[in-house]
Amino acid sequence: MIQADITTYIPQRQPFVMVDEVLLADPAASKTSFLVKEDNIFAVDGVFTEPGLIENMAQTAAAGTGYRYQQKGEVVPVGFIASIKNLKIFALPKVGDVLHTENIVAHTVMNVHVVEAAVYVEGQKMASCEMKIFEQTS
Repeated sequence: MIQADITTYIPQRQPFVMVDEVLLADPAASKTSFLVKEDNIFAVDGVFTEPGLIENMAQTAAAGTGYRYQQKGEVVPVGFIASIKNLKIFALPKVGDVLHTENIVAHTVMNVHVVEAAVYVEGQKMASCEMKIFEQTS
């Protein structure tokens, strides 16, 4: 577990932060955890909605990248979702659930990373997709 202020790794700020901590950050994969709270902007009637799941998967990629850059003493880059493909929502997490999200880098071409993302609660897959993420370099 990598404990730190998550906002040092991602550009988002409250109330739009959808990851709590980085569990793994290496060039091939990123893993995070996130506790769904009742006051979350994507929590409606006790469930964490689809946009929140998508943002959680995207922020998992950002957090892993941000952590790696920070460890090298480099400026954390900003990334943008270029596309989302094959989005599947299997179930919606409930308020109080802890999301465990994993992104595996399928391949990288220049500044575009293709990641396979999945969100789990207690081992049950909640959602998955493929994301193309454009990393802005200075």
